[in-house]
Amino acid sequence: MSGTLKVTTLQDGASSTANLTFDSSANTTAGGTVAMASSFKRNRIINGNMLIDQRGSATTPATSSYTYTTDRWAYEGSVASKASVGQNYNSITPPAGFSKYLGAASSSAYSVTSTDYFNIQQPIEGLNIFDLAWGTASAKTVTLSFWVYSSLTGTFGGSLRNGAANYSYPFSYTISSANTWTYTTITVAGPTAGTWPTDNSKALTVIFSLGMGSTYSGTAGAWAATNYLSATGAVSVVGTNGATFYITGVQLEVGTKATPYEMQIYSDQLAQCQRYYYVANTNSGGNLLYGSLWIGSQAFYLAPYPVTMRTRPSCTYTYSTGSFTADYGTASQAQLYTSSVSTNGVSLSAFAASAEL
Repeated sequence: MSGTLKVTTLQDGASSTANLTFDSSANTTAGGTVAMASSFKRNRIINGNMLIDQRGSATTPATSSYTYTTDRWAYEGSVASKASVGQNYNSITPPAGFSKYLGAASSSAYSVTSTDYFNIQQPIEGLNIFDLAWGTASAKTVTLSFWVYSSLTGTFGGSLRNGAANYSYPFSYTISSANTWTYTTITVAGPTAGTWPTDNSKALTVIFSLGMGSTYSGTAGAWAATNYLSATGAVSVVGTNGATFYITGVQLEVGTKATPYEMQIYSDQLAQCQRYYYVANTNSGGNLLYGSLWIGSQAFYLAPYPVTMRTRPSCTYTYSTGSFTADYGTASQAQLYTSSVSTNGVSLSAFAASAEL
């Protein structure tokens, strides 16, 4: 038996073909070149399927501050109490292949002013996009894809924005059928200007608008040296009382074509999220304490994080009669002493550690 098998490999939007030839002795020889565009995972979004929710954010009322919901996803609003946001909010059926989504519901019929902003977003650190070469003549094209569902129809908006919030790409997309999951893709030519960090700081933010004032709205489909968060004329979810917006399967990848959502093993996805936020809960019966050293009336316990965090985190310890926050320094309560806060661990017996962007 002999023959030739043509193998096509697709990664990061680039495809290559190799021929595998089989001879009668079952020997195999390869012809052609298999070239990979990069060794990154395809999806630069973390928790794009909204599966990880360490904070337990379901139905959390949205304040006017920047508030994380499902892991890596934050709600931002210029005015308090205009929306509720959470994992699987209102308990609708997710699109096929997904079990979770991030949902938002308007709390009133609010008319946005010129400087208002309401959105859902994910910041991405530079270490995860440095190969895009944005800000140079070699800037790579990317494609954003996602599943979206709303009680409203029309042209919705969002943006890709750099970490300094002074260079952005407003985009628009259409939801034609209300209360129906719609698959959307948006291809964006990489910017040859702007500042795009390549370290562990915020380099890129992917934004989905829930209502945007004119100050933060710009022409869709073009890079601009300003802080645009959405496209001009986009639907305002917060403008209709009880309006809903749900999203899942968010993927940002290199290339001009959207590929199927990159599913991951649960433990791998959880570890990616824990680089930015980690919750340890002794109430669940977990044993967090690894050794102790008594000095006078103080007890020292080592509780290492499961993964190295993005940067030295702030840590909050909570127990039955109160709580305290230790931000890089020291604080003591109930004969516990907080010290040695690093990217690898902290001397607490129960805590939440945050190194969000």
